[in-house]
Amino acid sequence: MRRTKRYPVQGANSLWHIYQTVPFLKVVKNFIVIQIARYTPSLSFKNGLYRRFLKMEVGEKTAFALMVMPDIMFPERIKVGRNTIIGYNTTILAHEYLIQEYRLGDVEIGDAVMIGANTTILPGIKIGDGAIVSAGTVVHKDVPEGTFVGGNPMKLIYTKAQMEDRKRNEVTE
Repeated sequence: MRRTKRYPVQGANSLWHIYQTVPFLKVVKNFIVIQIARYTPSLSFKNGLYRRFLKMEVGEKTAFALMVMPDIMFPERIKVGRNTIIGYNTTILAHEYLIQEYRLGDVEIGDAVMIGANTTILPGIKIGDGAIVSAGTVVHKDVPEGTFVGGNPMKLIYTKAQMEDRKRNEVTE
């Protein structure tokens, strides 16, 4: 279940109300910072940009690959744990603007998580420690710790217990 808060709008669709929900200059600043970070190969510099200018919580040794797109409106609602990898061209959303409402939700990504390339993470999602999200997945619900998920729609591929068994078997083979 996604944890989002709904904000109804009247008249035009919610995107037409955007600058009533987030200041224009904040969006401009976030856009510039995100575009610099998307093309920056230095992981520590990129994490510093996210922490300092976007107010994102980013754990030590976390790696954002090239072209990752954090939420441009509400990046401060994104928290990423330690030693996590966010794959190439992944999008992390903390908002969604719909016709009659917009929704906001925090995104929490745990420690030692692996997120494959071209993944989209929707608002209000929690991805548990040690989880693996395969490339191209639309993460539309929470991912329990230690599990392996993938696809569109996202499905459970391996439970935490199955993942531990696989790791044990790899060592003995």
